[in-house]
Amino acid sequence: MARLERIEAGFYRIPLPEVLTDSTHGAMRAFEIVTARVRDADGAEGVGYTFTVGRNGGAVHDTLAREIAELVVGEDADLIEALWRRVWWALHYGGRGGPTVLALSAFDTALWDLKAKRAGTALWRLLGGHDPRVPCYAGGIDLDLPLDALLRQTDANLARGFRAIKMKVGRPDLREDVERLAAMRAHLGGNFPLMVDANMAWTADQAIRAARAFAPHDPLWLEEPTIPEDVAGHARILREGGLPIAAGENLRSVWEFQALISAGGVAYPEPDVTNCGGVTAFMKVARLAEAFNLPVTSHGAHDITVQLLAACPNRSFLEAHGFGLDRFVGHPLRIEEGRAVAPDRPGHGVSFDWNALEPLRAT
Repeated sequence: MARLERIEAGFYRIPLPEVLTDSTHGAMRAFEIVTARVRDADGAEGVGYTFTVGRNGGAVHDTLAREIAELVVGEDADLIEALWRRVWWALHYGGRGGPTVLALSAFDTALWDLKAKRAGTALWRLLGGHDPRVPCYAGGIDLDLPLDALLRQTDANLARGFRAIKMKVGRPDLREDVERLAAMRAHLGGNFPLMVDANMAWTADQAIRAARAFAPHDPLWLEEPTIPEDVAGHARILREGGLPIAAGENLRSVWEFQALISAGGVAYPEPDVTNCGGVTAFMKVARLAEAFNLPVTSHGAHDITVQLLAACPNRSFLEAHGFGLDRFVGHPLRIEEGRAVAPDRPGHGVSFDWNALEPLRAT
């Protein structure tokens, strides 16, 4: 029995090297990470984390430190499904989504890291194993970049080894989005995987119009065209817009994914391990997608998610997110010829430099 002795929650605000923008979140000057460190009676430690785009990290931290810790300390860390359900239902009435699920995601990820470390194997192998080399794209947060800066950013990503790129859309004038997409397509060539991400900018009717305008430039997918609550709207956009739809970074449970997938509202389900319920929920979403013959992609936390997609035969692309932690982890994501490589170190392979993070502690 791997008895849980302690949970330590950390809360940090990470300044961004430059201001990032998209269509809904405004100017992002920093992001927050909340870390979960779980230790068992033998002294082994597992680590998980979640993030925000700059607000509400305090609520996530408090849920992890005050509520979850009280529910699980002293329990068997190997019983991950049982612990997941205990936390989910204990906090369901006052939680169910938002900070509660982000905190649960960090805790669950830490449990899986601990379990893999105790087994002496990489997480992707523990989860079943498929292929450690995962197709990967660079996810730019670049809506307000001038076109020349967007193209320079793209060239820098190509030089880093990326062979797929995502750009932001959702400007007030659709013609500007189309012009920027056309320039990117001309810059990258006809067969290059290029995705567009609207960050929930439109109504269903606006999204259908945008999708039809984008179609001649052959984007691989249109991501988050409308709000996540509009399941019927997603289905209309996919059916009438003529482009594949990627969505799911703002869904908070496997049941929400089930509703969207079964309604025909998504072509690329896109869970985020830091906010969908952790590794446990992410893998269930991936298997659900597989049952519907859909490829699964990802959002955020690429250092951990590469392990999860490496265990999925239906994986498509890993997103290398704009909120990178390269400055604070021992082994940043490795890209080789357009593929991210899942490391074979025990656990998920992410080792934080806690000394470097300490000056950025928010509480």
